Amino acid sequence: MWISPYKYILSLGHLCSDINQSILSAVLPFLIATYHYDYTTAAMLVTVSNVFGAFVQPFIGMLSDKKNKLLYMTLGVLLASGGMAVTGFISNFFGLWIVVIMSGIGVAMFHPQAAKLFNSVPSKNAKGKGMSIFSFGGKVGFTLGPVYTAFLMNLFGMKGTILFLIPGIVFGIVCSFFDKDFENLDVLEVEKKEEVKSEQNDDWSGFIKLCCVVFSRSILSNGISTFLAFYFIQQFSKSNSFASMLLSVFYGIGSITFLGGGIADCFGHRKMVRLSFCIFLPAIFIFTNTSHFVIALIMLIFMICGESLSYSPMVVLEQKYIPNHTGFASGITLGLVVSIGAALCPVLGYVSDAYGLNYAFIIMTIVCAIALACSMLLPNVEEK
Repeated sequence: MWISPYKYILSLGHLCSDINQSILSAVLPFLIATYHYDYTTAAMLVTVSNVFGAFVQPFIGMLSDKKNKLLYMTLGVLLASGGMAVTGFISNFFGLWIVVIMSGIGVAMFHPQAAKLFNSVPSKNAKGKGMSIFSFGGKVGFTLGPVYTAFLMNLFGMKGTILFLIPGIVFGIVCSFFDKDFENLDVLEVEKKEEVKSEQNDDWSGFIKLCCVVFSRSILSNGISTFLAFYFIQQFSKSNSFASMLLSVFYGIGSITFLGGGIADCFGHRKMVRLSFCIFLPAIFIFTNTSHFVIALIMLIFMICGESLSYSPMVVLEQKYIPNHTGFASGITLGLVVSIGAALCPVLGYVSDAYGLNYAFIIMTIVCAIALACSMLLPNVEEK
């Protein structure tokens, strides 16, 4: 199955964008240690970053449905990196709000346009595999973020955050060489849109049901990425640096999302989504109820597999349910719905402060069961 080289460039952009999201989660323990924030306050930084970005993505998606603009992506990645780069120079909490909001908006500007371009680039009979390449870039970014953060914090202290600018600069330079190539994809998109309109109508009911699954998965992904480090620090007496490195393991193993799309191409994207939550649910249940470090690590691996394998198939399904509005679909599912899920992080933070981190993971276990139930309601869609 042939995959266009432009998809690898977009995957690089996904890396440079999403590394900032994992950097935010990884830097929280250092912010807590430096400024003595509680869990709820720290979680609020994740929330404001995602919520403000959420309301940008659908509008960017609608704009990208009209015309592809590489500027949305490059400026977005630069904003995302720039926001995180100044976090180490601001001690005022509301100042931190502003810069993480700027970073979140930057991430939001990247995703709808990138997903739209991915749908425009030809990849016959390899939709899932192509989207897996895109998601793999994001997973690599998430993986490198905590490692990069721990390295800079240990070497330079909080002032080392200025080097978070590097990924944004790298992607900006790469994109400068391919601006005209990506603009030419407008022609392919127009031709593809006319073809799809004549073959398939939008299934908004199926899309809404998929949004429910994405919403539940978002709560799980954001909850785990935000509180996983704290959980191992509190439950198993691990150091801040170890817990930060564990986040990299979490995101690194999550790179098996590269396999999810290819498998889904063979057996069906809807089946892959269901299977992923069938793996996720028992794993997070055991993880939450064990006091053994090794068992927790093993279950964490299964949790990562369940969380990661669902990503690419869900992105493909969203574009199949409403094929005439792929940019808007990406803005909603990759942006608004995901960010609404992230908005519940302070609730989990409040529960953690009041009752302990274990209760936050109990809530996430219930959410995982809801995600599995919702995935069973997804309607079938013809695989093309």
